[in-house]
Amino acid sequence: MSIVINLDVMLAKRKMSLTELSEKVGVTIANLSILKKGKAKAVRFSTLEAICEALDCQPGDILEYDNATQD
Repeated sequence: MSIVINLDVMLAKRKMSLTELSEKVGVTIANLSILKKGKAKAVRFSTLEAICEALDCQPGDILEYDNATQD
């Protein structure tokens, strides 16, 4: 996959657990874990917006395009 998910990096920078993020954004821990591991096939803009609001970051802080990454 060419899209790299840096959710774990942002969680560490904000000193926030996945559980705390889950409570703030209203998304299950299981679904956030799938996103964090890069296994998600899609992400809703409303979910991305809620994550960015909770982590006080920009979408580009979470999502990164890496053309060197190959499946």
